[in-house]
Amino acid sequence: MITGGPEWAVTSIACTLMVMIYALGGVSGAHFNPAVSLALGMAKKKDMKDVGPYIAVQIIAGICAGLVYGAMFWNVFNLAPAAGFTWVHASLAEIIYTMMLCFVVLNVACSRMHAGKNEFYGLAIGFVVVAGGYGAGHISGGCFNPAVAIGIDTSSAGIGWGWCIVYTICEFIGAALAVVLFQTCRPEEKTGEEPPEMYSLGSRLVAEFLGTYMLVLTVGLNVIGGSKAPVWSIAASLMCMIFALGSCSGAHFNPAVTVAISFSGRGKISSADVGKYIGAQLVGGVLASMTYAFMEKGAVFPLQPGAGHTWISAYLAEMVFTFLLCFVVLCVATVSGRAGPEPDPSGCQKSLSSFFGLAIGSCVTAGGYAIGAVSGGSLNPAVSAGIALSSLAGGHGIFHMFIYIIFEILGGIIAAVLFKATHEAEYAKRGDYGREEIPAA
Repeated sequence: MITGGPEWAVTSIACTLMVMIYALGGVSGAHFNPAVSLALGMAKKKDMKDVGPYIAVQIIAGICAGLVYGAMFWNVFNLAPAAGFTWVHASLAEIIYTMMLCFVVLNVACSRMHAGKNEFYGLAIGFVVVAGGYGAGHISGGCFNPAVAIGIDTSSAGIGWGWCIVYTICEFIGAALAVVLFQTCRPEEKTGEEPPEMYSLGSRLVAEFLGTYMLVLTVGLNVIGGSKAPVWSIAASLMCMIFALGSCSGAHFNPAVTVAISFSGRGKISSADVGKYIGAQLVGGVLASMTYAFMEKGAVFPLQPGAGHTWISAYLAEMVFTFLLCFVVLCVATVSGRAGPEPDPSGCQKSLSSFFGLAIGSCVTAGGYAIGAVSGGSLNPAVSAGIALSSLAGGHGIFHMFIYIIFEILGGIIAAVLFKATHEAEYAKRGDYGREEIPAA
């Protein structure tokens, strides 16, 4: 914060968290955050008698770090809501993104589904900071960690102290909310049973709502807040929530993706659930847009082409890059097998197990930078609907929202058609293409 540029400061913080999680996760669990320790204790993933000592060590470390950087540069900065924002706005930012952080930790590192079974946990957890830091940092400073808040506030005690108390309370509220949502999406974590073959429709719809909500909220906060790395932050929010909830609902978070998966066949989603998924996604997108409008003191932005570009250019751009997103989802997350340099006897390999979230999230990085200046780079009807409906308060119309959505859905359908053309083995019976018939694994 003292020496880094605004483009990369948040990424530096996120990478520090990520690498230390990979380095020390096998020793302590790599909480590094009192809110995370509290969440793990409440979720019965950590003995509550250990939570207090963990929190004490984390806070002491945060204070020491604050004193060290103060001594290194003889310069400090105060902890407080940014100019123009109140404690209400800052509190909401800290609650929501601390919730996201703790929720991702619980899902990717502690759940019965994932604990000790994946290698993406550090990436997913660390890059929540990319999502929230660029998105909400301009409101609250983006702590999402009581040890960070107390360390910053203590190092700058000479120019004011006390906001760390408010921040800590809010971050603990976020941790408690994360536990409730975690156990809602994954009921076995409360009952002690084994993860189900398929989660109930209610759990899956909550997952779709939550993932879409965090995506659209991050979009709005980055755009209105003038983030220096908006596309990077938005892509990170999608990636982290896909890693967290992919094994619950499939982590569509996008009506175009749901349509593409449905059109691709193979029973990956029942026709009865398609409309329900899309409904949950649209509700999540609209509520997120209302949230970012409140957090930004009523500021909104329209859904429209960038300066110098036409509506038809925007529509076509949305179609092409929504196609890219949906096609990658189909290829990396829905296949029963994937051709590789050394295919197994069935001619297939398992789909990506540790990089599916990164691959899908990176489609937003690709599309956002490629066409953000043309169409805004929604690539998602829930994002388009949230932006357009919230912009009504600013006097903007919503007619073009429907055309955006049509072209985005069309991109998803094209993805399904081309997926069928490029993945014939997904639709062939065993023994086709000259291969020996073998039992399914």
